[in-house]
Amino acid sequence: MKQIRYIFIACMASMLFSCSSDYLDTTPTASVSPSVIFETTDNAKLAINGICKMMTTQYLESQGFNGEGTIKTYYGNYPGNDYQRCQLTGWAPLMNSTYHERSTSIYCYYPWYYYYKIIGNANTVIANIDAAEGSDADKAFIKAQALTFRAYSFLMLSQIYSHRWKDSNEGASRGIVLRTDVSTDSMSCSTLGETYAQIYADLDEAIADFTASGEDRDADDNYSPNLSVAYAVYARAALTREDWSNAAKYAQMAREGYPLMSASEYKDGGFNTPNDEWIWSVYSSSEETLYYYQYFAYEGSNSSASIARNYPAAISKELYDLIPETDIRKDMFLDPKEYAYNTSTSVAGTDLNTYAKSKYGDKLYSTSIVCAYMQFKTQNTDQPGVGQLNLFRSSEMYLIQAEADCHLGKDAEAQQLLQTLTRDSGRDEAYTCTKTGDELLEEVRLYRRIELWGEGFDWFDYKRWGITMVRHSAEDGGSFNINFVISQAPEDNNYWTWVIPNKEIDYNAAISSTVE
Repeated sequence: MKQIRYIFIACMASMLFSCSSDYLDTTPTASVSPSVIFETTDNAKLAINGICKMMTTQYLESQGFNGEGTIKTYYGNYPGNDYQRCQLTGWAPLMNSTYHERSTSIYCYYPWYYYYKIIGNANTVIANIDAAEGSDADKAFIKAQALTFRAYSFLMLSQIYSHRWKDSNEGASRGIVLRTDVSTDSMSCSTLGETYAQIYADLDEAIADFTASGEDRDADDNYSPNLSVAYAVYARAALTREDWSNAAKYAQMAREGYPLMSASEYKDGGFNTPNDEWIWSVYSSSEETLYYYQYFAYEGSNSSASIARNYPAAISKELYDLIPETDIRKDMFLDPKEYAYNTSTSVAGTDLNTYAKSKYGDKLYSTSIVCAYMQFKTQNTDQPGVGQLNLFRSSEMYLIQAEADCHLGKDAEAQQLLQTLTRDSGRDEAYTCTKTGDELLEEVRLYRRIELWGEGFDWFDYKRWGITMVRHSAEDGGSFNINFVISQAPEDNNYWTWVIPNKEIDYNAAISSTVE
């Protein structure tokens, strides 16, 4: 894959909506103005490249804030029900969702800061592209990409900072700040209904522009948006909004041309390098890396980074036990079998350690601590944390369509989608599904948890489902360290909703409270 190389103009484009003190400063941080950057469509393409680069950039002078990977790790995996970080007890407050109503916390601020930086850059592209010198097709394609970035960012913000749709009184509860131009004026929050209406409008326009352009991204480019990405964002947005018809419609459209990866691909490299199943991802290479700050330095089972070596990521025992023995996905995790391990810390005893290194030696760093149920799904491709991070796969689209079909009363269609995903792909050739009604919906949810484990969906799914999260210690049949044992009902922790950060309140006079 070609490298994302940034010449001077591209660097300036990526900083159009960034600054040293405030994410809403639209003044370029260097002498190159938007009129120069958007003089031609070739320059504007570099601006889109710059937004792609923002998804794998270090922020807020913190090792942990690395773009999109942080959202998956800190906001999707860590506070979830099925993911555990063995021994990392110092992070219990974040993993147990105790910061949701702390408006001064950096963890409350980071997603707001990060996604509004992307939105600001996208708005700058949208505002300037029509005046650029170049073909109408290029202008339409570039604008569609910027609209897709904006819609995706609005969606992620709404999932974090707004109540779930079923608790919103048909969208009447508070949404987010819908900044759709380059103005930095104070602006009140929308309703959640208005937020989704804007997401839909952006995606409708993006789809029309992508289609009218007749263009597509390069064959070796999986990191910038195209028509399929717009469909995929639409499907996820509709699912989160409980708009079942559109969720099913766009999920099917998004997965066209993206066949499911084979069983061998799934087990070896399926989650660090784009393959035919990947619809959209975050770029990485050995030449362009954040070193110990990068996503795979936290998640890779073979990473040399200390947090990956000493505190391996693991699946919960309770979910692991639900994976059939015939399913290859079960083999992505360390089964302790009859070998001893410390049930408080999950750290392997001598025999389990020896077994793990004999079976998964090529997926372990030489000095890694071995823990029961640790994962071997995610490995970096180079040290300490190189690897490409998928954002959307066709597997997710199958699961979105299946879940939507359950709500639409299309049981046969949902059964077939599950069988295609699981049996026909080779993930579990023994799988069949005859369940109907509520049992079928639970089956879809189970296979979503299995298929998408560790990819940043855990907390988001439990939130939108409105299901009580319960983590058990070994004493009660689970595998969580006692510091992570919690029970959270749907109405707890401000309905699992992060409050608006103080930095926005200080800046934006139209918002007077972090909590609504």
